[in-house]
Amino acid sequence: MASPLTEPVERFVRELGPVLDRIAADARMQSSHPGGQDVTLEAYNLATAFIDADGLHTDEELWALIETFGPRFETMLGMATPADVRTARLVVGHRAWLDTPSVLFEILVGDDHRGGTTNSWTYYDAAVDIAHTIASLDLHPSASELDTIERYRALLLGRMENWGIPKPGTVTAAPTPAAAPAAAAPADEPLAPARPIAELLAELDKLVGLEGVKNEVKLVTALLQVQRLRKKRKLPVVESSRHLVFTGNPGTGKTTVARLLAQIYRTLEVVEKGQLVETDRSQLVAGYVGQTAIQVRQVVDRALGGVLLVDEAYALARGDERDFGQEAIDTLVKLMEDHRDDFVVIAAGYTDEMDEFVNSNPGLRSRFPKTINFPDYSTDELVRIFQSMCEASSYKLTAEAEQALRATLDGQPRDKGFGNARLVRNLFEAACARQAGRLVAPSAGGRGTVGEAVGEAVGEPAEPTDEQLMTLLPDDLTA
Repeated sequence: MASPLTEPVERFVRELGPVLDRIAADARMQSSHPGGQDVTLEAYNLATAFIDADGLHTDEELWALIETFGPRFETMLGMATPADVRTARLVVGHRAWLDTPSVLFEILVGDDHRGGTTNSWTYYDAAVDIAHTIASLDLHPSASELDTIERYRALLLGRMENWGIPKPGTVTAAPTPAAAPAAAAPADEPLAPARPIAELLAELDKLVGLEGVKNEVKLVTALLQVQRLRKKRKLPVVESSRHLVFTGNPGTGKTTVARLLAQIYRTLEVVEKGQLVETDRSQLVAGYVGQTAIQVRQVVDRALGGVLLVDEAYALARGDERDFGQEAIDTLVKLMEDHRDDFVVIAAGYTDEMDEFVNSNPGLRSRFPKTINFPDYSTDELVRIFQSMCEASSYKLTAEAEQALRATLDGQPRDKGFGNARLVRNLFEAACARQAGRLVAPSAGGRGTVGEAVGEAVGEPAEPTDEQLMTLLPDDLTA
């Protein structure tokens, strides 16, 4: 029986070998190209580095290395045992190989940049496949191993982004002819293709702040990828609950991250559709006997195949014996069991209150084993969020307006209920409204302020310039 590592290594060599042969044939590259055999050596270096990622070097990992690469090299590796590999220290220290992109990868990136190809993406996909295969050889992949995979993945993506290498298949859609009428959408429109994990994680990385949250989501993603690969290889998998608790103040990005997680779950086949359904106590709890269970089932039905985000979930656990919040919790727990493979629940709310929710039913604690905390944004991060809103709507802050914004943000009490990005959204909308009022409001002399600013003659006021329409001043940021 072939080693599980054989297939991804063969893919690596098969897909990249011809590319390197073609580059080697270019006289300009003859002096720097490492040679065709080094494609196999590259795969070997990747494999040994990921085996060394957690320093454990298990028998399963070393047997896979021996069985895959023993026949490929004229060495004693083909007759070795895991004990021999350990004694010879063939793997020790190889994790450092992942700290920088390899020479071969840099050659591919440079060739892509010159020729408009995307072979560095082929390297990326095949290398990550090797990494996940090695992690899948252990029943319990270690956190350090998964973290190493994530850091290496980000390293390659960052290098390709710096060189401006487009993703394969990235094209500009041709405009639809005006004369062609749009076809009527079918009653049951098929789902769009699942988005690639690399694309979803890149979108996650673009979010302002939330570094700890991003790391937690990436670890969850890496573990799911490894578990998925183990299932594909018919290896035993330690099943774990997919349900999560999100804690933190309003406006800290919980819904945005939940929406990305729903798509990640779909791509990794945890759920079928990947839609996010948001709900809260008002949609789950009814005022009459028998109605609460019906409402909970209706909400869950909409979430089947995706993710159900229960906002302020702790509110369900509050009330007296005449309240039906506990009935909603009990019904939700039963439906989570009945449809354990059909949807994922994310319960969100304030940190202390979410402990109250998780302890309100004996079945909740085991079903929500992981909590991700969303910290408040710093003033610098909130300013960056405000600026991103400006850019999206073609506004800009003067330096003085930015100082006024910082002063307003610093003056906000950072206690429970601090609005974070929601506060920034309110400030942005209010600033736009004040700017509009400033540009059109008549002055004491009967002329509009815009007209005074551009020095028009008395009578018909001049229209504001584009610059004026786009610029937010300090007075616009004053509460």
